[in-house]
Amino acid sequence: MNRTEAVEIQCPYCGERIEISVDCSLENQSYIEDCQVCCRPIEIAVAMDESGKPSVEVSSEDDV
Repeated sequence: MNRTEAVEIQCPYCGERIEISVDCSLENQSYIEDCQVCCRPIEIAVAMDESGKPSVEVSSEDDV
């Protein structure tokens, strides 16, 4: 069963705060999602803590 949770992040390009949906049924995941404001690709890494809450880190392609 997929369980999603809304998480607010800040775009590393334009600085706008946006809301994304995180699939909490996966323990660790990374993917790219375009910013809803500036349309630039945000690299998103998600890890679940012991209580099942997502910890989200974002970076730009330039950070690699």
